[in-house]
Amino acid sequence: MTAIQVICLVLSLVCSAYVLKNTNLNQLASDKAFQHKLFGAMTALFVLWLFRVSIYDGLVMHFMALTALTLMLGFRWSVIASFVVLLGSTIIGQESWVMFGVNALVGVLIPIALTYGVFMFTFHRVPRGLFVYVFLCAFFPGALSMLAKMLIMSGYYWLDGAYSWDVISYNYTQMTILMLFPEAFFNGMIMTCLIVYKPDLVYTFHDKFYLDGK
Repeated sequence: MTAIQVICLVLSLVCSAYVLKNTNLNQLASDKAFQHKLFGAMTALFVLWLFRVSIYDGLVMHFMALTALTLMLGFRWSVIASFVVLLGSTIIGQESWVMFGVNALVGVLIPIALTYGVFMFTFHRVPRGLFVYVFLCAFFPGALSMLAKMLIMSGYYWLDGAYSWDVISYNYTQMTILMLFPEAFFNGMIMTCLIVYKPDLVYTFHDKFYLDGK
């Protein structure tokens, strides 16, 4: 493992340990409805991550759906769920073990943190409404998360010396533009369907804040 991979692994493990320490794990054992929601979301995410495209090893592109996961489960449980899914993807060979720390930090923690940060900012600083929730909490963070992941991963592969910058830029970085809108639309569509038909499944959405009196 390279120094960057070790640093990312340590940071991701420290963050996940902190999240686990501050999560009420008893909820998983006592709340059957939450069990179904959590395991259903994890299964859907695992299947989604199986569909990917790449020209070179490591320069992989796929839908993340971490914005929708974060809005559904909240910050702590989304971190736990996505870590389990990443572990499963690594076990079956979809991801490399030496890249686990990088994938966890850049592909999981940063997108989830960005999504929840945007949600908290809009919740406290922007007038609340249904369209505000869909566009500012789901659509925009979806694009932002994809942008952050692909740019940071581009920098990582360049610093790591895995490929030349020309290869990375042409086959990965420039593809960011093509991935932003589909990721944003995908997350926005998921959250729109959930808050319309199954709002009880969405941890961050409450009628009294976004619908009542609007």
